[in-house]
Amino acid sequence: MTTLGEAGPGAVNGPVSLGGDRLKHLEFLQAVITRLSNHSFLVKGWALTLAAGFFAVSSSQQSWQVAASGLVPLACFWFLDGLFLRQERLFRFLYDDVRRPEVEVENLSMNVGPYLGRISWFEATFSRTLQLFYGALLVADSALVAVNL
Repeated sequence: MTTLGEAGPGAVNGPVSLGGDRLKHLEFLQAVITRLSNHSFLVKGWALTLAAGFFAVSSSQQSWQVAASGLVPLACFWFLDGLFLRQERLFRFLYDDVRRPEVEVENLSMNVGPYLGRISWFEATFSRTLQLFYGALLVADSALVAVNL
């Protein structure tokens, strides 16, 4: 057994011990969370790169059509990023339950079904962080459309 440290507020008194299967389960979940986080980072990178390309072409050609066409992939990337963020949060809920000894979770289960009601795709997509990132790109693109009309 592995000891992770002293128990915090609201926990059972004494050190928290995790069995081998439970620890391996946490490692699997952490790998999925990390992978989803990396996907989200890559989506943001592609969205920024593509938006910059549309900004450059539309401003050099002074074409509102090019600027407006840049809104479509931006919205697609935003919604895809929202999907990744929702999945990441669902796996974080599962991780949180697996790490607590008083909660019974099926051994090595990756089923996030019981947590689907905790966060919707809409809530994740329109979270503050995604609104700030994609909203800024959306405002900039919309301004290019308005300027080039």
